[in-house]
This record gives sequence, structure tokens and C-alpha cells, in this order.
Amino acid sequence: MKKLVNDVHAVVRETLEGFALAHPDLVDVHYSPDFVTRHAPKTEGKVGLVSGGGSGHEPLHAGFVGEGMLDAAVPGAVFTSPTPDPILEATKAADHGAGVLHIVKNYTGDVLNFETAAELADMEDIQVATVVVNDDVAGEDSLYTAGRRGVAGTLLGEKIAGAAAERGDSLEEVTRIATKVNDQTRSMGLALGPCTVPHAGKPSFDLPGDEMEIGIGIHGAPGRHRGKVAPAAEIAERLVTPILAELTELEPAGADEGVIAMVNCMGATPLLELYLMYGEIARLLQGVGITVARNLVGNYITSLDMAGCSLTLVRADAELLSLWDAPVN
Repeated sequence: MKKLVNDVHAVVRETLEGFALAHPDLVDVHYSPDFVTRHAPKTEGKVGLVSGGGSGHEPLHAGFVGEGMLDAAVPGAVFTSPTPDPILEATKAADHGAGVLHIVKNYTGDVLNFETAAELADMEDIQVATVVVNDDVAGEDSLYTAGRRGVAGTLLGEKIAGAAAERGDSLEEVTRIATKVNDQTRSMGLALGPCTVPHAGKPSFDLPGDEMEIGIGIHGAPGRHRGKVAPAAEIAERLVTPILAELTELEPAGADEGVIAMVNCMGATPLLELYLMYGEIARLLQGVGITVARNLVGNYITSLDMAGCSLTLVRADAELLSLWDAPVN
């Protein structure tokens, strides 16, 4: 294993220390328990947004703490849910009199620990609502999940719900919008190579050089299907087809304006390949009459050094697009 680390058991703490030094104008990093908050004071009466989960997915979640998105993020150990204590402290820090929304990826540990923290917050008279993200179309249930996994669609929920909170919407309204985003979002990922968890010291699964995994999550586990590496156009079709099969079954949330499309790097794939993939995906969508209203291409929700990418599509209406376009820092 070759990684830029000191002690494999201190990676998260030392990363947080570096993150704090790099962005003192944007965030404050708190230790024991570990959580990240906005540096600038929040407006009284604003709904707070808190998310979190295992580390290794950077910039998710701490990288999205700031104006227009999260008020606080809670990093756990690599690929491991944070415990209720730091989630509670982050919730208290994010509360400014209007309640707090927890945005939680659908993994059993995350769901249980955020649920416990919400119960503890309620005992301190903090109103907490929760939206569980479950956008992965690769399949139902897994080793760590009851139901579908929460993957890259988490970012879209944080951005759009964050814009609603920033403009002063109530907790009930921000929760409605976050739920609407999740309901209209689907994702699918693939890996060309595994990742290596620092304290494990070896790849998370074996993948021959001429094969790829389709339907991977974000925690280093193998995918749902394995096959020979194919041209980008064929891979794009294998991502687009199952997502569209589900999106076309949904009732539109409002007047259909097309989709927000995100091609997300899993950690080790260069932009050269990501933009090529986006081109293939955009052509496929155009070919079936779907407008790409907005897009993102790059590193947003990674899986350490995994090679590969994921595709997320959000069926968007005017309300969601307006919130997507709102300022964010």
C-alpha cells in the first residue's frame, strides 16, 4: 500500500486538522467528539442542516459545510458511521431556533446512530426531522443496508434542501423539499478497480485487469455484476438504462423540466475520462428526448482511491431548478 499517511489509525483526525488549516474562513473543526461547523455565525430562526457518515468519501460531507448547504457535518472513521455523541453535538451547534434536518444515507449504522442522536436532541428540546437517502438502483438490501443504499444523490439533497433552509423555509418545508429530491433521484455506479482502506492495507476486493464491477456502492464493496471492460459508450448505456427505467415510472413532481445529471468520480478516475463519459451519457439522454437542465462532472462523493464513476439523475421541475441555482459557498 502506498498512501500519503503517517499512522493509519490517525488518518481521519490528521485529515481534519489539515482541513481546518486549509479553510479557516469557511469552517470550524471541533474535536472529541469530531464534527465540522460553518465558521460564520448563522441567522437565528434558520433551519439547520446536518449530515455525516464514514470518512473516505471526500469532499462529502465536510466539504459541503457552508452557506447554502450544510450547517454541520459529522465524520466517522473510514467507511464507518459516526456515533450518536458527535451527531448530537453537531445538531446542537446547527440549531438556531427553527429545528434541524438530518440528511442520512441509507446504511444501517448511519440510520440507527442518527436516530439515537435525534432522540437525544428531542430530550434537549431541539426539533429534528430526518430524510433517509436511498437513490441507488443497483438492488435492494446489502450487507450494511435494509432497502436501497444512499449514494451520490445525497449531494443533490444537501444542495437543494440547503438552499431552501438558507432562504428561511420552515423545517416542515425544508423536509418536504429534501424528500422530494430523494423521491425524484436515482443513481448507478461502476468500478474499474477496488479501493484500499488505510488500516486494511490491501484492496477491498479482487478485480482482474480486464474486468469491471457494475452496481457498486461507496464503501469499497464489490458490485452487483461483473463483466469484461467495455468501451465508454457501452458502459454509459449500462448506467443510463436502469436509472431511466425507474425515473420514467415516477409521477412528475411538477412541470417536468428535464434532469439534473451528475457524473461523479469514485476517487481515481481522471477528468479526461469523466468528461468523455458525460458526453456519452448526454447523447444517450438526448436520443430519448430527455433534456439535461443542469449538470456536474467531478469528485463529489468518492470511495477513497477507487477507479470508476457513478451517474445520478434527478427528475427536476421549476422549484428544484430554482433551488439548485441558488448561491452556495
